[in-house]
Amino acid sequence: MSQGQVLGRPDDLPSWFEPLLTRVATCRTEDFTPLRRPTGVAGRASAVLVLLGESEPDAGTPGGPDLLVLQRAATMRNHAGQPAFPGGATDPEDLDAPDTALREASEEVGLDRRSAEVLALLPDLWIPVSSFVVTPVLAWWRAPHMVHPLQATEVAHVARLPISELADPANRIRVRHPSGWIGPAFQVRGLLVWGFTAGVISSLLDMAGWSQPWAQDRVVELPDASAPVPAARGGAPDEVVP
Repeated sequence: MSQGQVLGRPDDLPSWFEPLLTRVATCRTEDFTPLRRPTGVAGRASAVLVLLGESEPDAGTPGGPDLLVLQRAATMRNHAGQPAFPGGATDPEDLDAPDTALREASEEVGLDRRSAEVLALLPDLWIPVSSFVVTPVLAWWRAPHMVHPLQATEVAHVARLPISELADPANRIRVRHPSGWIGPAFQVRGLLVWGFTAGVISSLLDMAGWSQPWAQDRVVELPDASAPVPAARGGAPDEVVP
């Protein structure tokens, strides 16, 4: 799938969600990455859950729309300590990309599948290094609830990042890997979000009209010189080069 696909548009969808959902219907792979899957190459199917909810303002959050992310465990071989969307490779029993994304979120952070309503599929993203084909699944967290790491060997932390903080120019940077690769990143609530996850977030902020002008010349070095190298603008499950 090289173009976004809207699967549903609930009558009670929050007004803040609508501009993004409309734009997703016409988004293409090129909005996220210049890489295209070679003709005749199937790749390994996988999916991630891009789950947007809404929280009430309190002492710890400004309220409004937010995005669910998890932080990978520091002991993982790949992407140790990196924030990411819930998700992973498709199992033979999975019905489709939404089923994969919701299953993974349930297994990783205890998401109640009934609380999330899938609204759209983003274009498939080809990852040449690992031969993954990743489908980001856009969903509305209709009934947010408490979530927490269920697989300690894989997930260290779960967070709901306010969109207002992700869009804040003060929290936006670009990171440079020792290889020379440079990509978008976010410094939010003690997390450094970069690679595939940051690339998708950055594109969605633009599509929704949430982006604000930010200093793209503010480039910082990745703190871990042994960090995996994304193969393109974003990244994906196991997207590293040797």
